[in-house]
Amino acid sequence: MHETPIVETHQLSKCYGGTHRVNQINLNVREGEIYGFLGPNGAGKTTTLKMLLGLIKPSEGSIAMFGKSLNSHRPAILKQTGSLIESPSYYGHLTGLENMKVMQRLRNVPDKNIHEALKIVRLENAKNKKAEQYSLGMKQRLGIAMALLAFPKLLILDEPTNGLDPSGIGEIRELIKSLPERYGMTILLSSHLLSEIEQIATSVGIISDGKLLYQGSMASLQARNKRAISIRTGDNSRAERLLLTQGYRPVQSGGRLKFDHLQDADVASANKLLVDHNIAVTRIEEHKQSLEDIFLELTGKERSL
Repeated sequence: MHETPIVETHQLSKCYGGTHRVNQINLNVREGEIYGFLGPNGAGKTTTLKMLLGLIKPSEGSIAMFGKSLNSHRPAILKQTGSLIESPSYYGHLTGLENMKVMQRLRNVPDKNIHEALKIVRLENAKNKKAEQYSLGMKQRLGIAMALLAFPKLLILDEPTNGLDPSGIGEIRELIKSLPERYGMTILLSSHLLSEIEQIATSVGIISDGKLLYQGSMASLQARNKRAISIRTGDNSRAERLLLTQGYRPVQSGGRLKFDHLQDADVASANKLLVDHNIAVTRIEEHKQSLEDIFLELTGKERSL
């Protein structure tokens, strides 16, 4: 991977009627990544992606793509970019192949690109069927095929699995995961589905109420999982006093003594200490935050993605 980001924004903002839909975000998407742009519906994901494509003018801030300013080099940048925003656009009375040929004229690419793109999204056997007769999943795949037509360096996908059944979601997921290695593409995709981002992305940005709350590798986010130990005893108050004398820092909660960052050896020692002092230990449990817990903690949103 190169050091220069494929996408870099600085204090990027968009206001509507005095309200920030996007509020001073600094995106950093590096070459070869699958960057998951994660947030609840209405968080500002689509607005941000539209600004990256020049479809919406920022209220403030700057955008650089491929190391160049979007303001000064938009045609050259868009030539290297494919996108599917909100929902696929197509002519229902035309076949899949005819829709691809319309896009071919706009992008000025050879015929072989059409056949390769249709093959990638597994629509080659349905290319002569009218688009209005396609299932929702097929329409989504046609939209991705159009975005892939020029085999761009950067592919921007807005909620690419939205409305699909589990089988369709799996197909799109595997397709997206294959693109960086097969074609050297960098992928920037938005989603409100944490489970999807977790399975597909190598890096993640979490946005809520227009603010970027976290940005980094998926591995770094997963490493934030907090490991806690809880111990239930026959006499929690006495157990707490004893453990405090030995340097432990238990907190009584829900009929248990809870400890943060307790290593296995410390758990064993605490257990032995309690038993040696005739305090019955009835349960020892380990608790880990899920990624959803981390998301809710970051955003303060008491709702599931």
